[in-house]
Amino acid sequence: MTEHELPSIFFNPAAFAFDTETMIALIADMQIRKAIERGEFDNLPGAGKPIDVSDSHDPDWWLKRLARREGLVMLPPSVQLRNEDAALDDKLDRLLNEHEVRREIEAFNEHVIWARYQLPAGPPLTTMLRDVEDTVIAWATRKEHRAEQALKAAKDTGDSDRAHTSGRRWLFRKRKPE
Repeated sequence: MTEHELPSIFFNPAAFAFDTETMIALIADMQIRKAIERGEFDNLPGAGKPIDVSDSHDPDWWLKRLARREGLVMLPPSVQLRNEDAALDDKLDRLLNEHEVRREIEAFNEHVIWARYQLPAGPPLTTMLRDVEDTVIAWATRKEHRAEQALKAAKDTGDSDRAHTSGRRWLFRKRKPE
């Protein structure tokens, strides 16, 4: 008996039952194969480059990739405060008046105090509180020094209008003698 002569009891194509998931997978596979034949997957961005699967077994892979892609850094509070302390003077130098400077220093000090009350995570917290008056005086001194340099630079270039406006003296409250 040949294949064509077999009774239908031995081979019935309708006898195969496919569940919905299998049918969807077969249809999707068919659509992908047709798209490949039409060339729709040619010249895609990233073609020929390796796929990053270094953290494929990590349940938090998406969070780590998001942090890496967005440049997010999650540091322990002690390290973060050290970085904030190192950048505080530059941040203060961009502020325009003493009131804003005082508010920024007080916010920094509150952050340091908050970190002291937290359970230690990472290296020990060594960042000290900033003395508001000393920091304001240092800010005003740097501001006056920049104004003097701008005045000198303007005079050197012969720009008398700029020299007149940039040579202002900034008033600041000096610390009371102790």
